[in-house]
Amino acid sequence: MCYICRNKLFHHKYQYFCKKVRLYCIVDIETTGGTARNERITEIAIVVHDGRQVVDTFSTLINPERSIPWNITQLTGITNDMVAGAPRFYEVARQIVELTEGKIFVAHNVNFDYSFVREEFSRLGFEFSRRQLCTVRLARKVFPGLPSYSLSNLKRHFGIHAERSHRALDDTLATTRLFEMMLESGEGTVREMVNRGVRETRLPAGLTIERLNEAPESCGVYYLHDEAGTVIYVGKSINIRKRLFEHFSDMTQKGEKMRQGVADFSWEVMGSELVALLHESAEIKRLQPRINKALRLKQHQGALYTYTDENGYTRLVYGKNTAKNAKKLHLAATYPKLEHARAHLQSVVRQLELCYRLCHLDASENACFHHSIKQCHGACIGQEVPESYNERVDQALKIIDRRLQGSFLLTDRGRNADEQAVVAVINGIYRGFCFINRNEAPPPIGELLSDMRNADTRDPSAAQIIYSWTEAGKCRKIDLGQ
Repeated sequence: MCYICRNKLFHHKYQYFCKKVRLYCIVDIETTGGTARNERITEIAIVVHDGRQVVDTFSTLINPERSIPWNITQLTGITNDMVAGAPRFYEVARQIVELTEGKIFVAHNVNFDYSFVREEFSRLGFEFSRRQLCTVRLARKVFPGLPSYSLSNLKRHFGIHAERSHRALDDTLATTRLFEMMLESGEGTVREMVNRGVRETRLPAGLTIERLNEAPESCGVYYLHDEAGTVIYVGKSINIRKRLFEHFSDMTQKGEKMRQGVADFSWEVMGSELVALLHESAEIKRLQPRINKALRLKQHQGALYTYTDENGYTRLVYGKNTAKNAKKLHLAATYPKLEHARAHLQSVVRQLELCYRLCHLDASENACFHHSIKQCHGACIGQEVPESYNERVDQALKIIDRRLQGSFLLTDRGRNADEQAVVAVINGIYRGFCFINRNEAPPPIGELLSDMRNADTRDPSAAQIIYSWTEAGKCRKIDLGQ
């Protein structure tokens, strides 16, 4: 029996046609919040479409295994009581796989729906990978000039009736009708967007679409190799496959430069974006790939220093990061390049209205220019006393000093559902990362440190990466109290 025409009599007559039919799975979900990594699905609906008509539908509430926030209930009408007896995601995962396998994943703002479905499968230890098509982007091309492309406004504009907004099946059926209208009005545009991306003719010799599809849709570090196997570029991405496709579909001069000399690629899944950033930085310094430039420096070239002058003013100065300077001055911060140090100093001086002359940014012998425009309080000519001026310098140093302090661990997601990543900082020094079983008690700190990777790199970029991550509260911090 032919799956598309569902008729044994017509199977042989239309066999060739059916092989050419492209299948779509039109999906909508409701969730407990807006971030796939932290939230869960509460409802999912899938409509299978063959480009002419609906051939299958599926819809179910899902127990998210957590409480639904009040504001989400107000939006969707889905309550904790409604999902209490609903199946958990793992109980419907197989149906979702079967309904979407071999089909193009279609949704209104597809990144949102796809990321949640993929994340749910990731929690189960499986990789979910489908080609995607966004009906928001498609509608902009097929129906240009509309004031809004939200689903509710498009329904209103085209008179598409739906019983309830923000419920999965109703929104999926509305998206399906919208998709059918776009197929009728701009089939060529739909086909172009489906086929858009990397073409075989754009790929370096020896690489194929099939080879690119072998890369995982996971967070990690990837390597581009030349014909001799030498690594010529190292990159990091939260979706390795997607990033590789972007590299090879980029028709700009930069994209062409990226493709030159590439014969193959490899990757290493990290799971944690923090670990991927740290490993990318360490690998670039270790391998020195010719295309990477920004992170190749093994030591930062620029620095900010402080010292106290004969009048009691604490002075800030930028200069080269050298042992000679460090002996004479107090090191406050390091930067990849000297101009970065100068730019940061200028920013802080402007923000706190410090004296440009006392910070060696103005060569005047008396009052600096910024005193004349009332952006300096007069420390340069003694109008502001050292005690007052130095208080603002202390504030500046708190902004400038991004060095790590103390001993702590950072924990983040691992490469699969059964492990977690651990990053170690001991006495302000990055000591590396490792992966441990999240279901077992963590090993003693000594044993943990012995398993660390990149433990001997002393990467100057690592401290800045970790500092930014902890400041943003992106992962759990465990103070070791050492």
